[in-house]
Amino acid sequence: MPYSSPISNENPEVNNRQLLIIIALFTGLGISLILGLFILVNNLVNFIPISVEQKIGALITEQFKQKSSSSSTAIQINKIVDNLETLLPNDSISKRDYQVLYIPEDTVNALAIPGDTIIIYEGLLKEVKSQNELVMILSHEIGHFANRDHLRSLGNILLLKIVINSVFGGVEILQSGTDIANILAHAQYSQSQESKADEFGLNLLNKYYGHVAGATDFFDRLKEENKKQKITDFLATHPHPEKRVKHLENLIKKNNYTLGKKQDLFLKIPD
Repeated sequence: MPYSSPISNENPEVNNRQLLIIIALFTGLGISLILGLFILVNNLVNFIPISVEQKIGALITEQFKQKSSSSSTAIQINKIVDNLETLLPNDSISKRDYQVLYIPEDTVNALAIPGDTIIIYEGLLKEVKSQNELVMILSHEIGHFANRDHLRSLGNILLLKIVINSVFGGVEILQSGTDIANILAHAQYSQSQESKADEFGLNLLNKYYGHVAGATDFFDRLKEENKKQKITDFLATHPHPEKRVKHLENLIKKNNYTLGKKQDLFLKIPD
């Protein structure tokens, strides 16, 4: 009778279930590492010096300056921002020398750009019906600076590009200031970031006028016009206006803010 060893020389085959478990473990580990990197980047943003942020901004703002106009409209908007600056808390994160670049294009949008620069398009100004609305919009953008949302958005998008490049290859991460400008122009903040910027803007609006008339008017109109092609740029980079209106109304009620008289928009916007 032939001898049969109880110890097999063959390795047991890995069945499909074990293979799926191994793949799931490695996939989960990879996702956890990527999420950890995003959390790290978002926390490290708080430690970036203003001077470094301004150097980043220097790479970007030139792309917008080439499109901007130094008209009387731009001068008047900058005067409003100068007045808002006097009401900001005395900390280096919030209180800076902000500059508004007015771009005479039909885009309905406003942006916060690293380097203390606010971009506002003619298309958005045409949608604004009172000075109070304009102050609210500018205050909201300053809120993004105070919370450093613009840096988080830039960091998240660049990190995403690095991850995609590492996995798939062939993706250009960053070539010029134009690339960064395009990234920021199409970046979308989270609902939490927009809510915090709205709250900052509402509080600053109240300091500016002593009341919050006009705080929700712009977003109220967007609710009615959200099917129009001309506001798709704004809706693509901001949460749905209906949610913002409800959030602002709750804040007004919570803080017992009053509604005063709105001021006419003094800007002369071409038709």
